[in-house]
Amino acid sequence: MLQRIFLAINLPVKVKEELLGYKEKWSELPLRWTAQDNLHITLLFLGNTSVKELENVQEITRSVAANHAPFTLSLSHITYGPTEKQPKMIWAKGDESKELLSLQQDLAKALDHQEKNSFSLHVTLARLNAWEFKKIEPEERPHVEEEISLEIPVSSFQIMESKLRQTGPEYSTIEDIPLTI
Repeated sequence: MLQRIFLAINLPVKVKEELLGYKEKWSELPLRWTAQDNLHITLLFLGNTSVKELENVQEITRSVAANHAPFTLSLSHITYGPTEKQPKMIWAKGDESKELLSLQQDLAKALDHQEKNSFSLHVTLARLNAWEFKKIEPEERPHVEEEISLEIPVSSFQIMESKLRQTGPEYSTIEDIPLTI
């Protein structure tokens, strides 16, 4: 049996609540907001993984985590993602700290996994209904650009499973991997 696996940093409940507090600000946009429990920062998407492969992932991620200390990351603004010219989502974004990039790159290297797109620190807040969004004249689309300042302490990351449901993806934690230096 295969499981859809990804590595992520879960966010504190307080941060999730603050981020979802922006729902009303863009209520005129055709959006499907991410469920509060699903808000996270993806470090690496591994995709379909067997039980044996998952055991290997767990072992490798523990050894990588043992070489990384806890750190803090910052979310600084909310904007269209992945780009403003080709919006598909609304993201909370931040600058990739050297600690975050080092962790993400070490995980990718140890797992011999190259992402199609380069890593970017973001939290997907909502997905646009592309068909409905295209009906809105470009000059009439609301400008999504909000400065925020959220500090997130990171003392661990999670091995997560994604199950696709008709109501949207359902995420669950398989293992919490502490950063231990």
